[in-house]
Amino acid sequence: MVNVFRHFAERECPGSSVFYEYLSRHIADDEEVLQVATFVPAGQPVPNMLFGAVQYLLLQGEGPELRVYYPGLVEHPKEMSSCYPHFRSFVLKHQADIIGILESKRVQTNEVRRCAYLYPVFCSIYDKVRKPLALVELGTSAGLQLLWDQYCYSYGDAESYGLAGSKVHITSEIRGSRTPFLLASSPPVVYRMGIDLHVNDVRNPEHLLWLRSLIWPGNHDRVSMLEHAAEVLKQQTGIQFREGDGTALLPEIVRGIPEEAVICVFHTHVANQIPEASKQKLLHHLNEIGSVRDIVHVYNNMEDEHLHADYILGGVPSQFTVARTDGHARWFEWLLQGGNITVSV
Repeated sequence: MVNVFRHFAERECPGSSVFYEYLSRHIADDEEVLQVATFVPAGQPVPNMLFGAVQYLLLQGEGPELRVYYPGLVEHPKEMSSCYPHFRSFVLKHQADIIGILESKRVQTNEVRRCAYLYPVFCSIYDKVRKPLALVELGTSAGLQLLWDQYCYSYGDAESYGLAGSKVHITSEIRGSRTPFLLASSPPVVYRMGIDLHVNDVRNPEHLLWLRSLIWPGNHDRVSMLEHAAEVLKQQTGIQFREGDGTALLPEIVRGIPEEAVICVFHTHVANQIPEASKQKLLHHLNEIGSVRDIVHVYNNMEDEHLHADYILGGVPSQFTVARTDGHARWFEWLLQGGNITVSV
């Protein structure tokens, strides 16, 4: 557990949260706080869960003496160098509530900005198959990434892409020398299904509060995108959700997808929480479906952190490493030569 927080401080926090880096380094040397963190269920990222649980309580008005240090919870946060004693005291005082949260919730961050690199992938898919897209997201949480076609995108120049005038305007930096394929307007989507063991309903204030709690302090733009994307989702009528194991439900769900659409199964930063046996089951189902339907699998964290797109068109498989991405999608590096995906059928 000590190494978990040290790794988090050294590898995950730099460039994203000086505040969580500071707290993580102190937690790594604090046996009592580490003991509380042991209640995080296996397979869940421990620091994210602990920090999320603490912020969840702070957002409900608990711990005013700690809240004053949190960027985003107060307008002018106090200097963090004196924060840790208050953090430690809060965790130990509220450990029963925190343990209850750790045992009952999961890290289901709906990082809306990841749509910035999903958008060019789906543009490429549509450009190649010239069929409307049927979206199936595994580990969907609240389903905000299922609405990537309802957002507007900018990549560092004067151009914008996607849905003009959308309340959700996503910016991201494209690094490297290769430029992704981008359509001016979003490709057509005719089906949306989100699957998760527990679906977060943005219409439920408690669910939305937990999603807000998982956003790191000081990331004001992420909070704003979450709130705006939640409002867009509330206005949708054609989106569907199922609770359960997506790797097992996939064959059943695919039977209800219109024949004229290409099936797009996707997930971002989810596969690291999927057991190896379930990953193999997913790949088996994708191959079986691909023998009778055109299907594309878009994912990361199955074997590495890169973004991949695996096609099966006309029964013929093709695999592509698409991009190297930042975890919060502040930037991505397009890896495909020529910008687009070339598939021979």
